[in-house]
Amino acid sequence: MRLTLHTDYALRVLMVLAATGERATIGAIADRYGISRNHLMKVVQRLVQLDLVRSDRGRGGGLRLARPADEIAIGAVVRLFEETGAFVECFEAGANRCRAAPACGLRRALAGALEAFLAHLDRITLADVMADAPHFAAALGLTPAPPLPSAAPSR
Repeated sequence: MRLTLHTDYALRVLMVLAATGERATIGAIADRYGISRNHLMKVVQRLVQLDLVRSDRGRGGGLRLARPADEIAIGAVVRLFEETGAFVECFEAGANRCRAAPACGLRRALAGALEAFLAHLDRITLADVMADAPHFAAALGLTPAPPLPSAAPSR
């Protein structure tokens, strides 16, 4: 199984924005990863439509997360970008031409595996995968986000 480039790029954009804690541009993200700006632009447009990313135009503009990283489940992002309903032909009632489908147990096995995969990703947030944001940022030559201020002890 392999995620589509759209899903892969969507996760990469979210990770960069979480790692830096600041605005980034499509060009800067594409350059850091060595990927197509045009393809990334389409992915970012979808992230904006899905209210996962905010895009500000003009001087000082750029992309930023639309909500905190701990509120973005990786499973939700994968579901939004992948066509899991069409995982195999027999998952689509109207398109299923397999003669063995009524007697085949493979569909149930694959559906269970896909469900387990997505359920696992539902338990993981963007903040979880970015637990080592400084190291991630350094690997891409980015400025890491400043650490969150620690809460003052109560008296």
